[in-house]
Amino acid sequence: MSDEPVNPPTENGPASPKPQARNPLHGLTLEAIVIALADHYGWEELGQRIPVRCFNVDPSVGSSLRFLRKTPWAREKVEGLYLFMLREERRASGGGRGSQRTGL
Repeated sequence: MSDEPVNPPTENGPASPKPQARNPLHGLTLEAIVIALADHYGWEELGQRIPVRCFNVDPSVGSSLRFLRKTPWAREKVEGLYLFMLREERRASGGGRGSQRTGL
C-alpha cells in the first residue's frame, strides 16, 4: 500500500475536488438558476411555489440573490425546484429514462 494520498494536494491548496458530471447543479450560478426559474414559471408562480417575500413583493433577480445567499433553507428549495423543472422539461421532450420501453 502506498503512502500517497488519493487526491494529492495541488500548488494552490488542498486536493482538487472530483468532477461532478452527474450533478445538474454543478457549474451553475445561483443567478442562472433564479433566471431560469423566473423565465420558466414567471415571478407570480415562483412566489406561489416558494412563498418568500423576494419572489412576491417587487421581485427581481438582485433581491432574490441577496435573500437566497443568506438563507440556506430557501436556497435549497430553489435548487430543488430547479431540479424538478429540469425533470419536467426532460419528460415533456421525451428524453427521460425509460421513455423507449421495448418488449412489453
